[in-house]
Amino acid sequence: MDIQLGLAGKDFVILLADNQITNSILTIKHDEDKIYKLSEHVVMSVSGEPGDSSNFSEYILGNTVLYNIRNQHELSVDSCAKFTRKELANALRSRSPYQVNYLIGGYNTISQKPALYRIDYLASIAKVEFAAHGYASYFCYSIFDRMKKPDLTQDEALDILAACVNELTRRLVINHSSYTLKLVDSNGVRVINGEELLKRTSAK
Repeated sequence: MDIQLGLAGKDFVILLADNQITNSILTIKHDEDKIYKLSEHVVMSVSGEPGDSSNFSEYILGNTVLYNIRNQHELSVDSCAKFTRKELANALRSRSPYQVNYLIGGYNTISQKPALYRIDYLASIAKVEFAAHGYASYFCYSIFDRMKKPDLTQDEALDILAACVNELTRRLVINHSSYTLKLVDSNGVRVINGEELLKRTSAK
């Protein structure tokens, strides 16, 4: 029942993920942060089996941080996405594949452009302007198609995500009560208060 959404704007990327950890009909946690900060300009959201999500994501995070320490500079968003895809593909061809899906977004400080990548559990990768994983994809792609436009501003991106959350709240049988939002631009990563999104949602 994971919710993952991502949007690339004019000079930023924003990721949204729900905060629930579930097992069958039980909710284990309501405050899980599923968006990992890989570097000062790259974030990664994950969905899938809880054990796989935690183990593989921490492996990617650890290797990214290690690269930063050894080389005295951070991996770009493109490099992080391709490294994650490579490791996921290697695991897929072993006896212990991971049932995880990723959205990796960030700001490339060299090209000075944002980038958003969608990676699924079969290790397919695509650079996109918007993306969704989980049950959100059944409801939100039509909203993205209708509302997404070139040179999207941060305020417009939040309006699109609010419309998506509003649709999920009205039509999805499972109600998610809280979300994590992280935005990446030239200034780095910052967390957006989920309450701001819920206020926009209630205003729709």
